[in-house]
Amino acid sequence: MPLVSVVMPVYNSAATLGASVRSVLSQTHSDLELLVTDDRSSDDSLDLLMEFARQDERVKPESAQVQGGAGRARNLAIERARGDYVAFLDSDDLWLPEKTERQIEFAAAGDAPLTFTSYYKMAADYDGESVDFTPNGRVVRAREHVDYRAMLVRDYIGALTAMYDRNALGTRLMPEMRKRQDYALWLSIMRDGADARGLTEPLAVYRAHQAGSLSSNKLSLVPYNWELYRRHEGLSVPRATRALTGAVWQSLRNSRI
Repeated sequence: MPLVSVVMPVYNSAATLGASVRSVLSQTHSDLELLVTDDRSSDDSLDLLMEFARQDERVKPESAQVQGGAGRARNLAIERARGDYVAFLDSDDLWLPEKTERQIEFAAAGDAPLTFTSYYKMAADYDGESVDFTPNGRVVRAREHVDYRAMLVRDYIGALTAMYDRNALGTRLMPEMRKRQDYALWLSIMRDGADARGLTEPLAVYRAHQAGSLSSNKLSLVPYNWELYRRHEGLSVPRATRALTGAVWQSLRNSRI
């Protein structure tokens, strides 16, 4: 059975961390390692992780020497990965029990080195116990296929659902940007020739934290997208401008849906 390395950054997540970790450990595909980097939390997150590690050897926490943000925390975990696949989950989101099993089957059947799935979008106070998701949240549907050109305009991959084949792609780290690190990783993989395949079955739960309007949150990412296009993707000014215009239009359009 393939080993899955699950990457989880943690910062002051004691309130939600337990449910997230348990959702990984209860996967029907049990051959996995949970690589957690605590980014110098000031709450009980690290103590909680150490207790999980004492109970289950698959949980492998480390504390960052200096606080470096989510991107750096993820990279520290990726550098420790031994798995055939690398998957991602934040410390306030959840996986459904069959997520890794179904996604590995899907990746193998389609010879797809980068895959993602649909997911449920729930309120931030969702407790992780309900199994009847449909009345309580909406499904963000995964596209069946995404190429580099389409991905420049919109990030179609929910990070909590992403998984890449380490045997096919090698160990791929995230650019250490303040935001959009995951988007930058998907783009770098796809720029090298690998398209992404989406499994339409919802297999994860995203807990949405509303701080301000959706439109304003989306527009706040504009400077990070510009940095991504110019510095990391090396796009010319005209091409980066076209991509950014398309991204802004898509964000505003989706905020009205």
